[in-house]
Amino acid sequence: MRILVLGGGGREHAIVHALLKSPRTPEVLVAPGNGGTAAIATNVTGLRIDDPRAVADYAAENNIDLVVIGPEGPLVAGVADALHARKIKVFGPSGLAARLEGSKAFAKGVMRRNGIPTGESRCYTARELGQALDALEHSAYPVVVKADGLAAGKGVTVAKDRAEAEAAVRQSFDGAFGEAGETVLIEEFLTGPECSLLAFVDGEHISVMPPAQDHKRAFDGDTGPNTGGMGVYSPVPGVDEETLAEMKRLLAQTVSGLHRENLRFRGILYGGFILTEDGPKVLEYNARFGDPETQVLLPRLQTDLIDVMLAVAEGRLESQNVKWSEDASVGVVLAAGGYPGDYAKGDVITGIADAEALPGVTVFHAGTELRADGTLVTNGGRVLCVTAVAPTLAAARDRAYEAAAKISFNGMFFRKDIAVRALGAQS
Repeated sequence: MRILVLGGGGREHAIVHALLKSPRTPEVLVAPGNGGTAAIATNVTGLRIDDPRAVADYAAENNIDLVVIGPEGPLVAGVADALHARKIKVFGPSGLAARLEGSKAFAKGVMRRNGIPTGESRCYTARELGQALDALEHSAYPVVVKADGLAAGKGVTVAKDRAEAEAAVRQSFDGAFGEAGETVLIEEFLTGPECSLLAFVDGEHISVMPPAQDHKRAFDGDTGPNTGGMGVYSPVPGVDEETLAEMKRLLAQTVSGLHRENLRFRGILYGGFILTEDGPKVLEYNARFGDPETQVLLPRLQTDLIDVMLAVAEGRLESQNVKWSEDASVGVVLAAGGYPGDYAKGDVITGIADAEALPGVTVFHAGTELRADGTLVTNGGRVLCVTAVAPTLAAARDRAYEAAAKISFNGMFFRKDIAVRALGAQS
């Protein structure tokens, strides 16, 4: 079986790692991949993964049996539609369904139409600047200002006062986020712990994964700028069975609503929840695996990932029994100095083999490059995710940090408090 995975981050390395565990012994190609995928699969350079026709042509010409779409860009661009039209199996929703992530205004509409609890919000275009500023005059603070489209995680501002909110609105309308910022949402600020719940979806049925908790801020104590994620753990001790059941119900309700609107959603539905005093509410949806959530979830998957992905792609997920390990997992992201701002590339990385020699440890590559001479160097802001799986959350955390201490590259930094809050909740 030949499988093409689109993407080059830690999420894609984790997907490839899981696919290669299959007894089907697949041949896996990754476009563009990274230094980690180069060591276990075949990296494909030069393929424009956001170009639906280019991806479909490549898949057809290279006898690809299944295409797995990692990042949101190709999904929103309609890559899944082009593959579906060529009768090539694809794991990932249609371009219209992927608007659930590609447009926050669209997602809010889906929530309203289907009774999904979320923060109150209003949308404004650049031509409605005056109305947006008037809304800020009458808002309760803090308030959240969001660019409507895909802004690489940089389009959200939690404004503590009107001046900060107005600056965020003007920044978006002035082109800071390109087309993604031509519409903004002014949204109610919700309080409570956040939690991610991901589910496999075949268009009608869902199979939820264990909950996971990401750490977005760059530094300890949830301080510093927002990032793509500095660490993650699963399961989440603070989420009781009643809360988990409600979150699952809301994801199923979302999928039912999309199905009624004839939107083809086959892939991953990622619910970003906030656990308020009134119960779980949806902050946002993603239409793909999370990063770094994937790096702690897939190591706990006991069912053949290829079987699950084919069941999703073929619309028969209900017949697939997806099993997860009872173990806990913790992932610690090792970042380049300066991230999420400017950072250097090309620094030599050492110690990965020593880290992976520890029981239950896997080091997933994100911003790495394997040079022709075999040297592994940094090539991004989030460089590695050190994941440890163990019987308890405390043991997994200790092992992840023990492994992280064995790795080195110039300017490397990481948070020291991943899962600390969870252990407090557990005790």
